[in-house]
Amino acid sequence: MTSRMSRGEFIALIAMMFATIAFSIDSMLPALPEIGAQLSPTDLNKAQLILTSFVLGMGIGTFFTGPISDALGRKPVIYAGASLYIVASVIAWASSSLEVLLAARVLQGLGAAGPRIVAMAIIRDLYSGREMARIVSIAMMIFTLVPAIAPMLGAGVIALFGWRSIFVSFILFATIILIWMTVRLPESLAAENRRPFRLPLIIAAVKEMFLHPTVRLSIFVQTLCLGTLFTMLTMVQPIYDVIHDRADSFPFWFGFVALISGSASLLNAAIVIRVGMRRIVTWALGSQAVITLAVILLNSSALTPEGSFALFVFWQTTVFFLAGVTLGNLNAIAMEPMGHIAGMAASVIGAVSTVLAAAIAAPVGLLFDGSIAPLAIAILTMCVFGFVLMLHMGRIEDRLLA
Repeated sequence: MTSRMSRGEFIALIAMMFATIAFSIDSMLPALPEIGAQLSPTDLNKAQLILTSFVLGMGIGTFFTGPISDALGRKPVIYAGASLYIVASVIAWASSSLEVLLAARVLQGLGAAGPRIVAMAIIRDLYSGREMARIVSIAMMIFTLVPAIAPMLGAGVIALFGWRSIFVSFILFATIILIWMTVRLPESLAAENRRPFRLPLIIAAVKEMFLHPTVRLSIFVQTLCLGTLFTMLTMVQPIYDVIHDRADSFPFWFGFVALISGSASLLNAAIVIRVGMRRIVTWALGSQAVITLAVILLNSSALTPEGSFALFVFWQTTVFFLAGVTLGNLNAIAMEPMGHIAGMAASVIGAVSTVLAAAIAAPVGLLFDGSIAPLAIAILTMCVFGFVLMLHMGRIEDRLLA
């Protein structure tokens, strides 16, 4: 590995693979009003499904990419996924109805699952334990730059060439990843360590994962953490537009929030080896539950428009910060006992948590009624449940150590 690619370059490439997801979601946010007005003028809220349809496809594709990469190797799966992503982007660019666009977004998600999940399996091939969590945190820190600039890039592309040209930028992004990986990244899974793609082996692996209490709990908690993130992403643009009348400045505020919350991954990388993954996740969920409850109470008081907007920006920052200090740790907690089936484990973890999180975010997003109440109640509920589950995980670990 080191003879072909330095550790820094490896982290940068992995971060770019992770960023395929963020770029595919966040750059679409400024386009939602225009797409809704053009393709769904009678129900503008349906434009939000452009986000959750992508997430749904990604979750479904996630289940297959891991075990296929265990059988064929990591790089062929990334090639196939990126190619499907490019084809789907062409279909989305040419779509004439919301239904065709949503179908293309599902296909895009299926393709994006390749780089996303296989990148995690590649890390597990080369690292383990808290060092793996550190690598993931650093990659996530770089990855956060994409959400910071994606809405601004999307707004700029829309202003110059229209919303359809965003899908051309997706094609260019995927092509860069393919070329970079082809030239610089060796195959990380040796042929003798590959597992045949057989249904009995897949069933056995899934059963092994869900019978392991720590893995099972980490998957459920990751679902809730992703649910808070996806729900916020689904509703954030309408909140800026409808409630605060700041649609024009939304990309800049979103980028500002993403940059600040990106420090979460840096903080996690600095403290995870000393504090531990489980404690960080538990503290983060408990803190977010308290903050969200305070937001609900303060928002019901007589705040000025400026005060209400400042409160929402602060809350949005903490929700993004929560993702930065939980998702990498939860992945590492779940993957640690599953090194012998890393690809399958990455797939099951990603598929279950992503599909269930999308199932939470989609209906909550459609409940938008001109207030933050549906969003705040949903996030508070998910954080409380996640906090309780993490406390239960701690009790299980204490019993095992006793």
